[in-house]
Amino acid sequence: MADKIDTRAVGLDVGLAFIRWLTGAENLHYGLWTGLEVTAGNLRAAQDNYSTRLFGYLPEGRLRILDIGGGAGETAKKLLALGHAVEIVVPSAFLAARCRETARGAVVHETTFEAFAGTGPFDLCLFSESFQYIPLAESLPKCARLLAPGGQVLIADCFRTEAYRGRAVHGPQPGGGHQIAAFRAAVPQAGFAVVAEEDITDAVAPSIDLEQRLFNVLGHGVVRVSDELRGKRPWAHWALARMIGLFLSARRRENLMQRLMGTARTSQAFRTYNRYLITRLARAGA
Repeated sequence: MADKIDTRAVGLDVGLAFIRWLTGAENLHYGLWTGLEVTAGNLRAAQDNYSTRLFGYLPEGRLRILDIGGGAGETAKKLLALGHAVEIVVPSAFLAARCRETARGAVVHETTFEAFAGTGPFDLCLFSESFQYIPLAESLPKCARLLAPGGQVLIADCFRTEAYRGRAVHGPQPGGGHQIAAFRAAVPQAGFAVVAEEDITDAVAPSIDLEQRLFNVLGHGVVRVSDELRGKRPWAHWALARMIGLFLSARRRENLMQRLMGTARTSQAFRTYNRYLITRLARAGA
């Protein structure tokens, strides 16, 4: 039997190639848009602003950092340049390969954080838009076991507000993450306390508008080509539809078209259903 096509890896490859073409880097995170016009040309500057703000929350000194869910390695590359020692945990073989290429000098672990068998100790556990993908019952308790005395946790991610009552009620909405109330409860349960925090929701929300505009441009092109083929080359249109059906289920095709043609994903919806926080945690009483 032929190997199953890894559509997620293909999608990541295409997405990273597009971001690299647009910005010159492979950053997968939101941008910080304060003082910037929301245009594709400013995306690199907005993402650099985000990294600068995030690094402003690093503890002092040379750190041994565990970058959990390290994307394509761009954040680790910057941390290495600052003199820190970095280990990266990524569950994807494709992203692990990108990390090894981009963040040379970092130790890369191709595994989930839940299955990560390293012992550290680390001075910092970093989650840059990866905290939401790990169960609350496992993320902070495991950090507590991996940290050196005086070690801290730095989280930059989305959290769902009380306004969000699920996909069944509100449909697909931008953002994501754990319910913020559940996160607040999990912090002391794992033996941590918040020592610094900033809400940057308003500053990152325009990323949603820019992303949707880019998808709409692609969607316009897809629809124009489809209409031309349907009208002038019906057999080619039928064959193309059949080929796409081999790779994407009807539900995935519907979801894709919603992303390409929809207008519901807006910065205002993001602000309503999410809080984007940079939060630094230390052991309670430390």
